[in-house]
Amino acid sequence: MQVESSGIWFVAPTLAGALLVAAAAGAAEPPLATATVQYREVDLTYAAEAVVEATRQSTVSAQVTGRIVELRYDVGDYVEKGKVIARIDQTEASQVLAGSQAQVAQAQAAYENARADVERTRDLARQKFVSQAALDKAEAAFRVAEAQLATARAGAGQAATSKSYTTVIAPYSGVVSARHVELGEMAAPGKPLLTGFDPTDLRAVATVPQYKVAEVKAAAKATIEIPSIGKWVSATGITVLPSADAETHSTRVRIDLPRDLRDVYPGVFARAHFATGRARKLVVPSAAVIRRSEVTAAYVVDDQGRVLLRQLRLGSVAGEQGIEVLAGLAPGEKVALDPVKAGMQAARQRTK
Repeated sequence: MQVESSGIWFVAPTLAGALLVAAAAGAAEPPLATATVQYREVDLTYAAEAVVEATRQSTVSAQVTGRIVELRYDVGDYVEKGKVIARIDQTEASQVLAGSQAQVAQAQAAYENARADVERTRDLARQKFVSQAALDKAEAAFRVAEAQLATARAGAGQAATSKSYTTVIAPYSGVVSARHVELGEMAAPGKPLLTGFDPTDLRAVATVPQYKVAEVKAAAKATIEIPSIGKWVSATGITVLPSADAETHSTRVRIDLPRDLRDVYPGVFARAHFATGRARKLVVPSAAVIRRSEVTAAYVVDDQGRVLLRQLRLGSVAGEQGIEVLAGLAPGEKVALDPVKAGMQAARQRTK
């Protein structure tokens, strides 16, 4: 419907809206990112559940008694090796050290006096002015003074060492994963203060049934899947521990991870995939697979751009290359790599 006003023609709002809807309906759908399903040479793998752990992880504990007067780091902070992480009140330790140093000074004076006395007695004994018994007594007193000086010095050294324990130093560079005390609490020998780990040196520990240990030992390589971040990493080493659990009849296997992994920390769930051979399989990218309850499917894009949902039957995981397809897809078909967008596009196509 058109309306004339002062010689100018306008399109009625209802008609304009209809034209916009028609134009949008006729617009071409944006292209979807797709991948071609094809046969590939992939690794035959045995998968085992694993947990990431730190090769170097330790809890720093107090070695002296005292009140905690400083905590420089908290959970998540990165600490360099040799940095001070906590301080304990050193008033008592300083007093003990001062007393030990005074005892050293006293023993030093007694030692000097005994040494001078024994030298004089030896001179007199050579001139026959004193008896051998007097000389023996002076030498015994000198040895006692010498031993007392050594004891005092050892005590002073122990006191100095105890005082140094009031300053807690980071044994290696790492990240604080737990803090067990608060500022102002009392520390005691053996009481945990902070727990940390080295994030640059991680490994995964998998539990493997005994009947699979021989295959794992013979595996040429291993790949670690970390589902929480969608990352696959190649192992740098495999170590089968020479022990087994008598209850579960399983063996622990350590898989060394590359250094400086990001977003990976101790306790993260992982899967270890041990390569036991090679085979040719029909593979679909993992990103294209959707799982809804018990249904596993993928969106197939045909040559006309139509998007169709296809139910699949999948096999084993083929590493980063994808998942083996047992039924539902044929070589050369294209699947959408973004199932969410593909589902929205399929819904729009059904409404046309």
